[in-house]
Amino acid sequence: MNLRRIVVTFALAFSLGVLVTVFVLQRPAWIAQEVEAAAQAAAKGGETGADASAPSTDATPDADDGQSPEAKWPDDAGSPEQLLYSQAQMMDDAAAKLAPRTPGKTNLYVIAFAGDGAENVFRNEAVYVEKLFSERFDAVGHTVVLINNPSTLMQYPIASLSNLQTAVNDVAERMNGDEDILLLFLTSHGSRDHELYVALDPLPLDQIAPDDLADLFTDTKIRNKVVVISACFSGGFIDALKSPQTMVITAARADRTSFGCGTRSPITDFGRAFFATGLNDNDNIPAAFAEARKLIDQWETKAGEEHSEPQIATSPQIEERLKAWRDGIHPGPPVPFEVRPASRRPADGVRTLSAAR
Repeated sequence: MNLRRIVVTFALAFSLGVLVTVFVLQRPAWIAQEVEAAAQAAAKGGETGADASAPSTDATPDADDGQSPEAKWPDDAGSPEQLLYSQAQMMDDAAAKLAPRTPGKTNLYVIAFAGDGAENVFRNEAVYVEKLFSERFDAVGHTVVLINNPSTLMQYPIASLSNLQTAVNDVAERMNGDEDILLLFLTSHGSRDHELYVALDPLPLDQIAPDDLADLFTDTKIRNKVVVISACFSGGFIDALKSPQTMVITAARADRTSFGCGTRSPITDFGRAFFATGLNDNDNIPAAFAEARKLIDQWETKAGEEHSEPQIATSPQIEERLKAWRDGIHPGPPVPFEVRPASRRPADGVRTLSAAR
């Protein structure tokens, strides 16, 4: 364990004791407003969901028994302070599981980040993205997953900005900066001010702004990147991240919401369209995005909703690198997105169009 991680860990633990006493531990008002708008959208959409073109999935309700976050904290996770203290070791363990790069070809590394610990939909997406790229796109041993969710505290490091920086640094040490590609996937709520919501009550975690993501790579050798952000208003991250060697894909325009979050949603509409459908029907990222955007447009038109308009910023340089990666692998069979069966009735507060049927 290096000295920097020890210092960061103790600083976080100290901050917890101070900040929990002054923070109001509740979800921001703008998320509550999203949920309210989602309920109206679901009611408005009625039976107009994309039942023919979206993969068949059943929503698995999150546990919501009215308990406080502290009451839901798993017994085997220790105290919140102990969890923070354990992060350095958990990140060391995650780094130790990274396999060496395969010489002689372009390698793809994947980091998945699920920001909001109050909804399982984000956890589901991060876990699925790791499975999809490991099984279909030859990324076994080249993935790091960070998740905020009470059910995974002993399985994955938490999704914090500090852990994300550590993951980027660890992956960078194993990559060939000129040849290899990092795919960074982030899923959570997004605000109109273009902040990605990061929360695991009662921990005081930093929110993520566009410049925070850009700064992750300042002192690394990582050049070739694909950044995928599934969140409302995520188009507001594009300007800070785009470059000749970076492809940026977002679930919505800078001034538009996306759909599919909620405590009873298994996967966001963008995750369903891009990952579960697009990257199973296609073996390259630009084609998968084109299919996903078409699907989402159809779903939102059918539901009578304002279009989210997923965005892509790309360049010949990064597409050349992606082609080199694709030419060096033999894609596996499609990897279906699966959830535990539950009620097929759309629930109040499901911000999804493709699942409303």
